[in-house]
Amino acid sequence: MPTDYAHAKTQQMSNSSSINHFLLLPLADTRQLQLLHFCLFLGISLAALLANGLIISAVACSHHLHTPMFFFRLNLALTDLGCICTTVPKAMHNSLWDTRNISYSGCAAQVFLIFFFLGAELSLLTIMCYDRYVSICKPLHYGTLLGSRACAHMAAAAWASGFLNALLHTANTFSLPLCHGNALGQFFCEIPQILKLSCSHSKLRELGLIALSDCLVFGLFLFIVFSYVQIFRAVLRIPSEQGRHKAFSTCLPHLAVVSLLISTATFSHLKPPSMSSPSLDMALSVLYSVVSPALNPLIYSLRNQELKVEVWRLITKRFQKH
Repeated sequence: MPTDYAHAKTQQMSNSSSINHFLLLPLADTRQLQLLHFCLFLGISLAALLANGLIISAVACSHHLHTPMFFFRLNLALTDLGCICTTVPKAMHNSLWDTRNISYSGCAAQVFLIFFFLGAELSLLTIMCYDRYVSICKPLHYGTLLGSRACAHMAAAAWASGFLNALLHTANTFSLPLCHGNALGQFFCEIPQILKLSCSHSKLRELGLIALSDCLVFGLFLFIVFSYVQIFRAVLRIPSEQGRHKAFSTCLPHLAVVSLLISTATFSHLKPPSMSSPSLDMALSVLYSVVSPALNPLIYSLRNQELKVEVWRLITKRFQKH
């Protein structure tokens, strides 16, 4: 019996080590739909690149935008670009060339980068909510609580937390033996899909880490909701109806986008296997990895009047040079 067990473990490790690529789920079955998905993703990626590039350039080049709010929006633009560039280019390549392959190292890189950028993004959204809370509810303490050094430390903590979270999950996932083939039920490398290929009880450890991460995410979400409740209470005391409308029209879309990101990502990672289906899995992953980062520039930045003026100035200045 021990000999049989040892042989089985050796076979598992052999199967895992022999995998040099994975097969991703195609976005569509017909060639016409594949090309349609390619064009759709191309439009999304170009729009995200243009919008976030303008935000980063405007904030970096304009001294009067060197404030905590715009500093965090610049960092958010970087995470949005990272999320889009992690998943969309490979999906576009596979749709255009009618292939499903992604290398083992490429898959590991996708897992690391999506966790890194999404983790940093969620931390930054929480910090931006705190920035809004202090500016509305504690305006006299704004300079003390959100000085330049404090902002730099918070941004560094957001990126560091994303990096450590991504490193932990990636190292743990890709140390598991895989013995159920190499076909993933997703258009990019997602941890729950990789865990389905594992034949080791060690995958329970990664599932536990995912559950712990999602509990921390839920804690951040509660903090965001609590902060917005305080903001709304303060806004309701504003005597001007126009002022209240402006505050609500700004805060409600922010809360909606955060809720979309957290709910879809959490449900995608924690839903029971009985609820899993290729169409549902793909819809959830598109929402949190593509749609949410693509919406952020519009919701958080390009609706701001100061930033719109500066972006327009940059555009017109560029055209005048030509």
